[in-house]
Amino acid sequence: MSLRSPLGKVRGLGSAKNGTHHWWMQKVTAIALIPLTIWFVSSIVQMIHADYEIVINWMNSPITAVLMMLFIVTGIYHLKLGIQVIIEDYIHSEGSKMFLQMLVSFGCVAIGTTAVFSILKIAL
Repeated sequence: MSLRSPLGKVRGLGSAKNGTHHWWMQKVTAIALIPLTIWFVSSIVQMIHADYEIVINWMNSPITAVLMMLFIVTGIYHLKLGIQVIIEDYIHSEGSKMFLQMLVSFGCVAIGTTAVFSILKIAL
């Protein structure tokens, strides 16, 4: 028989204060991706019949390169946040959870770095 109240028993067992920040970042990146995706899709649609030189000249523009990097980095970060939630919710083994989280983090960094490097190589 414990003399602690129900509140005393659960105090300190709650969130580690990361959930709110994670949720906000997911919403912020989702909102940021709306205009970036519209820009990206409309740009690609306009260049359906463009030849290689036109696309390269388009990518050489500093505004295009910056918007493309924002689109890629924001999209990959949003992807990482979403996959992290899926792993936390559906993987129950702590070892598997840790391994998958690290794999997703390293994979996102590798893909993001490669994409930004490629954009800079074309733009510069």
